[in-house]
Amino acid sequence: MLLVVLWLGVWQAPVQGQVLPLEQKNTITGNWLVQPEGQVQLVPYVSGQHAKYKALHQWLSITQAQPFQIAFTAPKDLCLFLNNRLVFKADSSAYYTLDLAEFSKGAAPVEGKYLLTVWHPGQQPNVSTFRNVPLVADEQQDEGQRPFSVQVREYVNQNTFIIFMLLIGLLYGLLRVSFPADFKNRFSPHNFLRHDTQEMLYSGKPLGTASNLLFILAFSLSMALLIAAIHTNVQHVRLFNRLFPVSEADITTKVLFYTLLIFGVVLLKYVYLKVMSFVFGLEELVKLQYREFLRSLLFMGLFLPFIMLLYLSLNMLMPEAILLISNLSVALLLVISILRVFYGVNKKVSVINLHLFSYLCATEVIPLAIMLELIVFNF
Repeated sequence: MLLVVLWLGVWQAPVQGQVLPLEQKNTITGNWLVQPEGQVQLVPYVSGQHAKYKALHQWLSITQAQPFQIAFTAPKDLCLFLNNRLVFKADSSAYYTLDLAEFSKGAAPVEGKYLLTVWHPGQQPNVSTFRNVPLVADEQQDEGQRPFSVQVREYVNQNTFIIFMLLIGLLYGLLRVSFPADFKNRFSPHNFLRHDTQEMLYSGKPLGTASNLLFILAFSLSMALLIAAIHTNVQHVRLFNRLFPVSEADITTKVLFYTLLIFGVVLLKYVYLKVMSFVFGLEELVKLQYREFLRSLLFMGLFLPFIMLLYLSLNMLMPEAILLISNLSVALLLVISILRVFYGVNKKVSVINLHLFSYLCATEVIPLAIMLELIVFNF
């Protein structure tokens, strides 16, 4: 029900009116222009006469003293250019808000103005949906104090995240119904906290069974969804707007790519352990080490969808805090999995042995550092 309410809130958000505060200088108008073939100058746009043009232009005066928030409804692949530089591409048909003042920084104006271009590869853009977003005055200001404006954050398209969340819920529900014994064994807190070495060695099904592959796939999809949310959120936090061009990336492609990548990494981890154990002469530890790694990873991965629910619910209100929580969740999942591997191996052979400790560093610590750098500390 929460997901349905969130989805309805995204699509039914009211369009704000055009009664703008007197102090708002950055405004978009209805004076659109087109460039006829063979001509250099732009001419006023006439809807009936210029129906074939796929690019519409407008000269804007942009002051850096305040945000330039615009709102519009865009079909998929609609692009916005500022001074012929791509600043936005719609990844799906949705309602968007964008701050043009952020993208004008560092761009040289032409006679004090900036050229905004709206273009679509297959149809003429419906520029009638473009609206100014009024600046919001601070409600807690002192009486007699001049009102000042605060910036409304860019809208992050959450439709794709919601759809994948529903898919994850269906996948875990399918696993719960189809493999109840395996589901209970993997996600029981009692089994997770148990450290019987011999039982860990011989419990569970072989890696290549359908149930194990589906459990790994569910974890990979959950992890991929959270990583895609982290990387998308980085681009929409104000601190990073000057470093990254804020645009609606193809979130679906991101999630699918990360899912395949994580799924492959988890499976190839066993091959990597076999190779490294052969080099170090510790082949007897591979089965114990990989089972403990997989058991920890799958159990803690069950909580990733709850982090995504937190992201979908509160990201618009506190994006910096949600970004921090998401990063810490991924970091804790990876670190705790490695610590449990060390603890499980230590139950059989003491890790104080320098040879064994070097092997664990090569198979666990170094890959952990690489994953943290790529996922958590990539910005």
